[in-house]
Amino acid sequence: MHNPAITQVSIDNTIANRWSGRAYDAAKSVSHAQVVALLEAARWAPSCFGDQPWRFVVWNKASDPQAWQQAFDCLVPGNQSWVADAPVLLLACADSLFGHNQKPNRWAQYDTGAAAENLCLQAGSMGLMAHQMGGFDANLAREKFNIPEQYSLMAMISVGYPADIATLTGDVLARETAARSRKPLSELFFDAGWGQGVKDAI
Repeated sequence: MHNPAITQVSIDNTIANRWSGRAYDAAKSVSHAQVVALLEAARWAPSCFGDQPWRFVVWNKASDPQAWQQAFDCLVPGNQSWVADAPVLLLACADSLFGHNQKPNRWAQYDTGAAAENLCLQAGSMGLMAHQMGGFDANLAREKFNIPEQYSLMAMISVGYPADIATLTGDVLARETAARSRKPLSELFFDAGWGQGVKDAI
């Protein structure tokens, strides 16, 4: 499904076409080389002190279906209903401590978000679709995959090739076909002081 963002001025196509879709093609796998390209994009995200606090756990159904299933089992039922056809799952984690001095890193989650967005944009540029999810059992994931307490489990991400939306039904189909929308610029971005909304571009 092609569902580009409706913007007031032109923006880069990779950003405009990024889409958190739910219809995945179960017949198409994602190769290890493609996964590495996604991880490279995440690796080159900016971070405070260049600390790179993100850690990603990757599960590829093609190479280790049992581990993929364990990750899938951590998702809430609402996400499981459409993620089942996604060949790759990832878990983005943020290190709560700086690597160079072991002091608290309050920017870690911000930086991990930047790495995750890089990954999602790279996926889109490769004809893949990535969907970030907060709906998962973090405690279960931590237990199953031995993730140290030092790391905050931020989001799971599904990746795969998009499929025809005819493969979806019910509420999932309704969400997939709903019009894309964003709050107005003036509500989100302020000019020279808090609450002073920037003027629309046109």
